[in-house]
Amino acid sequence: MFLAWVVVISASGVIAPGPLFATAVARGLDDPRSGLKLSLGHALVEVPLILTIFLGLMVFLQDENILAAIGLVGGAFLLYMGISMLRPQEAGGEGDSKHGALVSGIVLSAANPYFLLWWATAGAALIGLASAFGWWMIPLFAAVHLSCDFVYLGLVSYSANKGRALFRGKWLRGLYVACGLFLIVFAAYFMYGSLGTFLRL
Repeated sequence: MFLAWVVVISASGVIAPGPLFATAVARGLDDPRSGLKLSLGHALVEVPLILTIFLGLMVFLQDENILAAIGLVGGAFLLYMGISMLRPQEAGGEGDSKHGALVSGIVLSAANPYFLLWWATAGAALIGLASAFGWWMIPLFAAVHLSCDFVYLGLVSYSANKGRALFRGKWLRGLYVACGLFLIVFAAYFMYGSLGTFLRL
């Protein structure tokens, strides 16, 4: 029953449109496996984070100044990615490097203050419930939670790739632009919130 709740709560966060979703769509146009690579990068951040919270070393996630600094870095990275998507793309041009999606998954997760805040609150509560069953529930909890990311982002990038045939010329360019603008909006949101925190000091 607990793991079923993990699926429901995890899915509610996974399917919410965000930077990872937009990146999975944009990169999925050229690489149907980009969602899996994004998820792997995401997991490389989440697994240590889950262990950190389980071991009680989550003080840094409760410091708003640290979260604000992370937000500025994340906002700058999102802005860079968004502007890159607004530039004319050659066919297959979005896959700018062999491990581009993997690196994006790492940075978009580690530099997202709202992702970290979720783990400091709802995520920490789930880990607390999992630990009540015993330490053995933690890896099961992590596996179930991470599988939601792999399934959803994998389907998003695969669907985007298969649907590419429907987007030609200006339509394909428009989809890249839409994803780029989506990331720029999130960049502005991250940076605005972070600057607001620093200006209150």
